Amino acid sequence: MTSFIEGYNYDIFISYRQKDNKYDGWVTEFVDNLKKELEATFKEEISVYFDINPHDGLLETHDVDASIKDKLRCLVFIPIISRTYCDPKSFAWEHEFKAFVEQASNDQFGLKIKLPNGNFANRVLPIRIYDLENTDIKLCESVLGGVVRGIEFIYKSAGVNRPLTPSDYPEKNQYKTFYRDQINKVANAIKENISGLKGEPLEFESESKEVFATIKNSSVKGKSIKVTAGSKKRILLVSAVLLTAAVIFVALILTNVIKVGKVAKSEEIKSIAVLPFRNDSPEDSTQYFMDGVMEELLNKLQSVKSLRVLGRTSVEQFRGQNKSISEIAKELGVNFIVEGSGQKSGNALRMRVQLIRARNERHIWGNSFEQKSLDMREYFKTQSGFAEAIANELNAVLSPQEKKLLQEVPSVNLEAYDTYLKGYSYMVDLSSESLLKAKDYLNSAIEKDPHWAPLYSAMALVWWSIAAFGVESPEIAIPIIYDNINKAMKLDPGLVDVHFLSAIMAFTAEWDWEKTEKEFLTALSINPNHAMSRVWFSHALYVLQRPEEGLSQATLAIKLDPLNPVIQRGYAAALLCGREYKAAMDVLDNMLAKDPDDFLTNGLMENAALFCGDSNKSFKACLRYIPQTYEINEESINQFEMTYNKSGYYAAYAEFLQQLEILYDKKYVPPGNLAIGYYFINQDDKALKWIEKALEVHDSGIPYLGTGLWNCTRLYDNPRFIEVLKKINLPLPKN
Repeated sequence: MTSFIEGYNYDIFISYRQKDNKYDGWVTEFVDNLKKELEATFKEEISVYFDINPHDGLLETHDVDASIKDKLRCLVFIPIISRTYCDPKSFAWEHEFKAFVEQASNDQFGLKIKLPNGNFANRVLPIRIYDLENTDIKLCESVLGGVVRGIEFIYKSAGVNRPLTPSDYPEKNQYKTFYRDQINKVANAIKENISGLKGEPLEFESESKEVFATIKNSSVKGKSIKVTAGSKKRILLVSAVLLTAAVIFVALILTNVIKVGKVAKSEEIKSIAVLPFRNDSPEDSTQYFMDGVMEELLNKLQSVKSLRVLGRTSVEQFRGQNKSISEIAKELGVNFIVEGSGQKSGNALRMRVQLIRARNERHIWGNSFEQKSLDMREYFKTQSGFAEAIANELNAVLSPQEKKLLQEVPSVNLEAYDTYLKGYSYMVDLSSESLLKAKDYLNSAIEKDPHWAPLYSAMALVWWSIAAFGVESPEIAIPIIYDNINKAMKLDPGLVDVHFLSAIMAFTAEWDWEKTEKEFLTALSINPNHAMSRVWFSHALYVLQRPEEGLSQATLAIKLDPLNPVIQRGYAAALLCGREYKAAMDVLDNMLAKDPDDFLTNGLMENAALFCGDSNKSFKACLRYIPQTYEINEESINQFEMTYNKSGYYAAYAEFLQQLEILYDKKYVPPGNLAIGYYFINQDDKALKWIEKALEVHDSGIPYLGTGLWNCTRLYDNPRFIEVLKKINLPLPKN
């Protein structure tokens, strides 16, 4: 059988090592399944060359079947890349893989072809059946002249690295892949290749993907924070309105070079996503370290103002997902992707990083680092070098300050750094158990190296969360927070986290507006891509009656971290501050469609829906918000609902507020919540009473008093209301 393109003998040539087919006939089964899939993909009959008993292990001195050269004259070459395939002494490597690349590079089509969709592809379509060592990857890349991109049939779990089989359960596989889907992907890739070679449009269109440019069409489910009423303690620092701030720490936490050519200066926005680094270590217990490697590079890149670098939480959604680079980039709204992988064993570290242009998945730059005994200074210098090289490849303009930040090499010992990363990994989970583990690890790291500033900034973040979620009282937590901020600031005044947290404390606890703005601006001068600083700075600007600036900062934040639920809520709260109630409700609706029980989102929806005139929606959100926020039993909640059905919103909400007043005598309830509630039901005198109480106890929600988040417009001319604003040095709001 010949190819349906004249001059070629086969459409597909499948190359493999016999060793990979002996144990269970994996290659034979793959070919049989692929042939069936091709029958369902092409109208024409596709010719496939597959020698079930190929020559294998022959040295170059042996005779080679001359007919192999004719058989290699094919359209698509599929090498089954395994740990044994990457062997320059093997027949398949020397006389099939290398021979095809050389032959195809010089034929009428060339090795790389343009697809019908405008992208480019390689006529070599690798099928990877093992996670490979770095040396094998480099060997493949040396033949292909670029990154090894193909379709993976890998089953990976603790201590397991083998080919994927049809009977494997995807949920047990680290890569979550279905064998059947992978077969289909191979057939579709062949279809695209051959259509490109024939110069014809595809007969099918791939399923369209939504562009996740804004929160409204984000498709990633946000996570709710579960806080049981019984675990709450007296919290003087954080009100329910501002409890969203506590979740900020989810996102805070939180040298062989191949070059294909720099990005043109006229390239559109230099937007980048750094994907979670793949852990090639045999044990999952080292994942925390690879996350730290990724975070270090991300932080370096985020310090470059001319780059838009997405936050970690948004890219974290794609960990382990089997999506192409172009698909991920489209969903994130970026033009470039940074991929990385690594392996840590004891004190040895190996890592590889590469930069890819998303639209055609073209490899632009790559580099690697390997040390048998990790030297921290060399490690940080390498990370700085990687970040600077990526910035240079993208023709980013670096200011002297940015160059200095990129090239800074911290001084910390390996043991302390490793312990720090373990603690950092626990900061993602805001449960009391995880926060206390994070605290213990950080204490241990400080004992190992008390002169490294990030240890103290991380400790301040942990203690903020400990106070916010009632694990410990604010009276105990606040002095510890300030102590760690001061220590970190003294050791390294250039840490973005320190200035960010200093700004949050000035905003929510000190009500020092000059310091608030100064610290946010300092944080953003260090890291202009710091989405958390931008969203909370936007709130401060609304509080200071500068709504245009506030909206600008909030919009930048959502662009920088579009899939982060914390940023999404912060953005919705900013819209509420600016009285964009319908827009805020749309954002919150989208979030609740994915996570209906998230109490923080429901708390904001309660306000947004009421201000939009939808009291029914507001009350339903309130009923979801109450159980996770206050110690009010189910019987009382059922009673509120009965009253609402019988007598309406005002009557039911009045009952709820009476319960809160009773509860207030037993434990701390943010007075601001009572003030807003009484204003909702038109009891202005009671609202003013609780506003004054909020001032007395230093309720951290009170700075929002003159914004649309409270929306107390009837009180703007009231002398008691004006007096409260004067005492916290805030400008009078405009009706």
